[in-house]
Amino acid sequence: MTEGTADCTVAVIGAGAAGTLVAARLLDAAAGRTMRIVLIDPGPATGQGAAYSTPDGRHLLNVPAAGMSALPDRPDDFVDWLRDRVDAGIKPSTFVARARYGDYLAEHLAGCARRSSAVLERRHARVVTVDHTGRRQLTVRLDTGEALVARAAVLATGTSPGIAWAPSGLAGSDRLVVDPWAPGALEGLSGSDILLVGTGLTMVDVALSLDRPSRSVHAVSRQGVVPAVHRAEKTPPVAAPPELAESNDLATLRTALLRHVVETVRRTGDWRAAVDGLRPITAAVWKRLSEHDKLEFLRNDARTWDAHRHRMAPVTAERLAAVRETGRLCLHRGEVVAAEDTGDAVKVLLSDGTAMTVGAVVNCTGPVAAASADPLLASLLADGLARSGSAGLGLETADDGRLLGATGRRAPMWTLGALRRGGLWESTALPEIRGQAAEVAKAVLGDLFRPAVRRQTDVYGLRLTTTGRAAAAYNEALGRLLRLQGGAEELVATAVTEDPDFAVGHAALALLGHEWGMDVDVATELTAAQAASERRLLDDRERSFLTAVSARVDRADASALLAHLREYPLDALVVSVAIPTVAFGGLTSGSRTAELVESLAPAYGGDWWYAGQLAFVRQEQERWGEAEQLSSYALSLEPCSGHAVHARAHVFYETGQHGEGLRWLDGWIRRRGPQANHRAHFSWHAALHELMMGDTDAVRRRYHSQLAPPGVSGSRVLVDSGAMLWRCRMTGAWPGPLPVADVLAAAPDGWLEQPPTGFAAMHSAITLAAADDLTGLDRLRSNAAAHPDPVFRDVVAPLCSALAAVVSGDWGTALVILQALPSRLLALGGSAAQRDVVEETLVYALASAGRGDDAALLLDSRLSRRPSPLDVRRRDAFAAHPATA
Repeated sequence: MTEGTADCTVAVIGAGAAGTLVAARLLDAAAGRTMRIVLIDPGPATGQGAAYSTPDGRHLLNVPAAGMSALPDRPDDFVDWLRDRVDAGIKPSTFVARARYGDYLAEHLAGCARRSSAVLERRHARVVTVDHTGRRQLTVRLDTGEALVARAAVLATGTSPGIAWAPSGLAGSDRLVVDPWAPGALEGLSGSDILLVGTGLTMVDVALSLDRPSRSVHAVSRQGVVPAVHRAEKTPPVAAPPELAESNDLATLRTALLRHVVETVRRTGDWRAAVDGLRPITAAVWKRLSEHDKLEFLRNDARTWDAHRHRMAPVTAERLAAVRETGRLCLHRGEVVAAEDTGDAVKVLLSDGTAMTVGAVVNCTGPVAAASADPLLASLLADGLARSGSAGLGLETADDGRLLGATGRRAPMWTLGALRRGGLWESTALPEIRGQAAEVAKAVLGDLFRPAVRRQTDVYGLRLTTTGRAAAAYNEALGRLLRLQGGAEELVATAVTEDPDFAVGHAALALLGHEWGMDVDVATELTAAQAASERRLLDDRERSFLTAVSARVDRADASALLAHLREYPLDALVVSVAIPTVAFGGLTSGSRTAELVESLAPAYGGDWWYAGQLAFVRQEQERWGEAEQLSSYALSLEPCSGHAVHARAHVFYETGQHGEGLRWLDGWIRRRGPQANHRAHFSWHAALHELMMGDTDAVRRRYHSQLAPPGVSGSRVLVDSGAMLWRCRMTGAWPGPLPVADVLAAAPDGWLEQPPTGFAAMHSAITLAAADDLTGLDRLRSNAAAHPDPVFRDVVAPLCSALAAVVSGDWGTALVILQALPSRLLALGGSAAQRDVVEETLVYALASAGRGDDAALLLDSRLSRRPSPLDVRRRDAFAAHPATA
């Protein structure tokens, strides 16, 4: 029996967006375990909180619908809900009413509760105190007099509105509206003028609600700055340069940020792209600042940051501008320095000398930063269960959101959202809260259900029948594999050396050797795995894995591995092999790959590695916006996530953002590339951008410095080096002989004649063509034609014939075959960007056959979906001289 199964209650305090999302993720993570989740909030509704409780339809989300999914791995979930419940024609770029989002969250939670083994209870009460009554026990006391005993608690309350700015003559007045989002707070105000204190997003909504033809609304803040406006068509984020990402002090940060914004405006015309590109690095930069710098930032920079980071919807900006143009909304720069409640009005004096008489003053400054202003949080601070966060913001937490006590005490309490601003700065927007909710749920469940007796498991909790040291080495290997970092196979070898009877380790080494073409004696490792399985009592998953690997290695049978995944979807090594990626050719292609990845969502949820895999699927489906969101999410959790980087690289390429893609990739290669196992492929992507921009000198320089053997080895020498040389030949980017002899010499043993997969065979054929090796192409064609796999017979064999015809100058034969191939190429696996080398070959063959007009039409079609200077130049040349191109 594991600890925590008896009376396993988790109290979630606060039922706004943060509390609702963390409750939903706890329900999802229960995974068959018995537990009770009690969601506590005095409000009548669930999912609304202050942000989404407004019934005013003019109050819109300040983020397009596409960015508001409750699920990081399903970016379109909210849009789908809107289309089903509200309007089938709603676009992802629509800014919808905030109340809609509260309804969505409530339905989302209800759906999670229906599917979960856990029980969800809702208490309409206010939490007064939380007492730590035992090592792993809390007593949550409610204002109803009830005391709830829980094994863990999550604080999702945020902080309360503050009125420290209010002078004594106003602070106790009934004419001061402390919280404009409290039920009925804005109802019943007289028709006289109103003063709003604060000019952020709260002011914008309140001003629209209180606007009347006979009323003047005044708004005042120290800087008098209102939020900036979103563009109707979003400019893709521009990643921060290294000098900004690595800033250690505020002065350096200001300079680097200004330079980044100026450069982004020069390139894109939109400063928003620079600010949005900071999201993945904001927390890391904030953490590196000293306490002094953080306080200075809060005094002098925070309001400007907020105005540009948290923007209003275009339609909201239009409505606000219309009110301002009538003169009914007046903005002031200053502070309230004096106020007097005269009984029927309030006389107010501002610091700039402006005096006014208003019927009410509405606090629009938002929640205060200090947790001590909230009674519940103040009690936690007083009891030593929590301590104030950095720069006085919220509460201090561990990386997983667990509260840190004043004397190092670690009560089973977590928090998220606004209360983590001290450690993260940006912690209140939906993407941050969504990610934190998943992290907190994982941490809470991990604490509640810790095994009473430790057993060895992999990083996803699957059993490993081996020693602790061998399991540690294997898990480090799996982590590197998931991040696409080097050294995975060496670490698995270390694991089986530590424990020669580690059956899963031997089988994993055999699988990696078979799929990667690494220097592994595959047969020996497989035999060792089978022998070890006879000496150890393996569980069902381990036996299934061994059987599936044997089928793959012995018979090139993919079905056993796919069947294994249906039973054990958390076997991440098998998932990695099954999905076509930068690391593996994959066992599926096209829609089957998408179906496989999407089917894994219930198992992985918001996992960063899974998000990167799904991002790649989305870009293959040409869902570029979703792919970018997923990759950004994954990189925010794991900056070394190679799959997320790969997906983003494809988005840049397929959308024709060659200059921006090159800059972003070069920065990542410089910072993270040395640890990347497949860094040659990221260099291939960078070279592809250079080629599409027509910078052929840069392509050749990069080839010699980053793509040429012996710096590149294994499968990458064909997939990246050989493929790039052939592209250069097809596009005229490499004058003179290609340096392909070294590539052939470095190819994995047997791959030029008997490649293990159709994907590998395509690149073997391309490299042989680059070397003008007709004999090698004919040998590969013959072997493919006799292969038991129809992909070899139906795709690889004719591709070899077409390439041989191109090398020989037999354009008629080449064109007949090349024009028939595109519909079959998907079966090879890999990405669209890799397979389009065949289209490059067709363009070359058409032009060489004197059919430049057809080559121009083909390039025109490509340019309609992916612009590039190279294709524009070639199209124009072919169109101008069709017969001689």
